[in-house]
Amino acid sequence: MLKTITEIFLTFLKIGAFTFGGGYAMLPLIQMEIINIHKWLTTKEFIDIIAIAEMTPGPIAVNSSTFVGYKIGGFWGSVAGTLGVVLISIILSTIAARFFFKFKDNPTVKAIFNGIRPAVIMLIASAVLSVGKVALVDIKSILICLGVFVALLRFKLNPILGLLISGAAGAILF
Repeated sequence: MLKTITEIFLTFLKIGAFTFGGGYAMLPLIQMEIINIHKWLTTKEFIDIIAIAEMTPGPIAVNSSTFVGYKIGGFWGSVAGTLGVVLISIILSTIAARFFFKFKDNPTVKAIFNGIRPAVIMLIASAVLSVGKVALVDIKSILICLGVFVALLRFKLNPILGLLISGAAGAILF
């Protein structure tokens, strides 16, 4: 059991250390580690955990690491997953907070951020595509997705209301 807890911690430490751009940018790496490398979850289980992580308060990466850790290693697995995914961020954020405002106008720092932003967008797009392949399995799920997407963009629908409406539509249609 200790080996599994350590493995959960190290896996999420790696995810937290090598992913920039927040939780959605982490999803492809989480998916690769959890499904493809360790085979801890199926793609469907992963999608369900992402859905739960999205509905609960807090960052999606932290929530998903907590849920995956719990599924694999119980309480201590959830602690290991959560600590692993946030540890590097906490350390780097503390260091960055100390120096960011001093160097934010530095041309090299600006150039680094200009280089990272497009990569973050593609990481998020990659997560959308890989999750979409599993979640959008029939016309009903595609219609729910498109309906909420249009409502969010065009009518500025509150995301929480979008989730509630999607859940209700799923209960009715499925």
